[in-house]
Amino acid sequence: MLKVMHSATDSATPNSQWEDLIQLPAPDSIQWDNIKTQLDLVLLALETLTGIGSEAMLSAASNLNLESRVPDRVALWRLRQSNPLRKGQGGRKKLDVEEARSLVLITCYLAKQQQELIRRAVALLEQTAENHSQPHQAALLGDYIDAFCNTYQERMEENEQISTELLTRLALKLLVDLLFYSATGGHRRLWLALIERSTKF
Repeated sequence: MLKVMHSATDSATPNSQWEDLIQLPAPDSIQWDNIKTQLDLVLLALETLTGIGSEAMLSAASNLNLESRVPDRVALWRLRQSNPLRKGQGGRKKLDVEEARSLVLITCYLAKQQQELIRRAVALLEQTAENHSQPHQAALLGDYIDAFCNTYQERMEENEQISTELLTRLALKLLVDLLFYSATGGHRRLWLALIERSTKF
């Protein structure tokens, strides 16, 4: 997998990336809940692997000229809370298509910044598979899996609690996905994946 992934030297500007997303199919109303969930989980994987927080996400929004759509922490929190699996009702709102595109661009921008770490984690995952060992035995992966599982359980509704084994599988799948989203054209990959998976989620 790593052999076919190249350095993300994407010369695309924020405006051209936004235009890319506008040209791609838009989700229908039935798909929205699943898309909101998937977007939040991709960001959850990214933040638990890298340790980034809301400041980094807001900085990315500023660099991408998306301040009007994600102006501050409260706005970002409300967008994240639109995930139907999240605890609490206070921030829940309908996520519109422009806000979804904004989160896609922010996610891929940050993944690209963290590509070296993501690649290292995926390489470790491949090594554990080749050695028939458990991912937890690699320190980086073990820390990531624990952080992902703990944060998921803290943030999601109790009736949505799932087993540690399933959460671990989800965390590792999202890790591999992040590698592709960190590469050139990652924003297109993520947007199309959101739409495709929303019918199966």
